[in-house]
Amino acid sequence: MEKNNKISIHHLFWYFLIFSILGLVIETIYCYCVTGVLESRKGLIWGPFCPVYGVCGAFLILILDKIESKGYVKLFISGFVFGSIAEYILSYCLEAIYGMKFWNYEYLNWNLNGRISLLFSLYWGILSVILIKFIKPVIDKLIAKIKPHTRNIIELGIFIFLCIDCIFTVWGIQTYQARVIYEKESKSNSNNIIIKLKENIENNYFTNERMSRNFPNLRFKDENGKEIWVKSLLNK
Repeated sequence: MEKNNKISIHHLFWYFLIFSILGLVIETIYCYCVTGVLESRKGLIWGPFCPVYGVCGAFLILILDKIESKGYVKLFISGFVFGSIAEYILSYCLEAIYGMKFWNYEYLNWNLNGRISLLFSLYWGILSVILIKFIKPVIDKLIAKIKPHTRNIIELGIFIFLCIDCIFTVWGIQTYQARVIYEKESKSNSNNIIIKLKENIENNYFTNERMSRNFPNLRFKDENGKEIWVKSLLNK
């Protein structure tokens, strides 16, 4: 894609997809290096995806592509600001959807409500320079090589999968939350096939073991405002 061309919906889709995967890989490696613990950092129940990075990556490219000629410093500052804004908003949105927090930066200095921090905002600035100057041109060339008809079929298939993935993720986390936090089991005496299938999935697929393994960092606040890790309740 030439520099003066507008970014199409197709490009945004691939930016979201690729950065969802790259972001997950980078965060997993980073957390392992810092904590020495290798654990799941993904945001969906199926597949190697962390949508927060996908959304932020696509958003940053959409905004920053227009100022590419302004140089590295302008890109860094803009990425620092817009990346932080996107992360803050996404933190609220995810908490509203799932009813839980996926991350909290209160353990770091210079954080804002635990949703963003100076350290990670600096990372957004650095990442923005790398995205626009190095990664985006490569992705654009790869997208241009895919035939439009083939690309449309692939995009539709992945989009449908991601939609189903999101639905099952929300469903799974709500089931996990109800079972562990509120001690509500999925049980009924109904003979309805749909209800029985629903209960079977909730009890046998969305198990505590699977959910805690996929989402080990879920947390909520109790009546006193104290932050509780969901996985910590499993041992009680």
